[in-house]
Amino acid sequence: MQYPKLRELKEAIVSLVTPAYTSSFPYKPHTPEKSYRGKPVVNDDLCVGCETCANVCPSEAITTEDIKERKIRIIRRDYGKCIFCGQCEEHCITKEGVKLSDEIYELATFDRSQLIEMQEKELILCKNCGAIITTKQHYEFMHHKLGPKAFSNILNLNMLNERLKLDSEENVEVEVLDYLKRKDMFNKLCPDCLRRVLIKELL
Repeated sequence: MQYPKLRELKEAIVSLVTPAYTSSFPYKPHTPEKSYRGKPVVNDDLCVGCETCANVCPSEAITTEDIKERKIRIIRRDYGKCIFCGQCEEHCITKEGVKLSDEIYELATFDRSQLIEMQEKELILCKNCGAIITTKQHYEFMHHKLGPKAFSNILNLNMLNERLKLDSEENVEVEVLDYLKRKDMFNKLCPDCLRRVLIKELL
């Protein structure tokens, strides 16, 4: 018979009288380490719906769907697929739209549909061709970042008019009936349609 060594006996005795290294979750709240990466929490007021997080998400846990008829962008976040890599927080253009929290153990569930969160953002559509320009919140964010330089773009003037409510009943968007003309520059146009107007005027 082989007897245990003194070192092994010491380790066994110490382990009996010392508390466990693991936490008592779920009976007590778990406090993770400072650099722990948990559930990404979205701040809807600061998230502009630019799709950057969806483009960099390696597990495709973040997807978007644009519905032109309703002029909205639906952002779908499936935390059942999330690998908590932190790419969404790192690449967020506002730096505040999404932050990783210390929540992860609370995500355990038997129904994966409970792990899905949805957002809706208002879209800006081209008045002529109906193409999606971006979300209204995204455009306002870019306008704020550019400052006075933003007014070099006609669309920014339209957004300012709308925000300051300078439009009167006579000064409203003109419907495009046949083809683009000079007056249509003051409509909300996508870059392609605006270029067609400018080139036509130059020619």
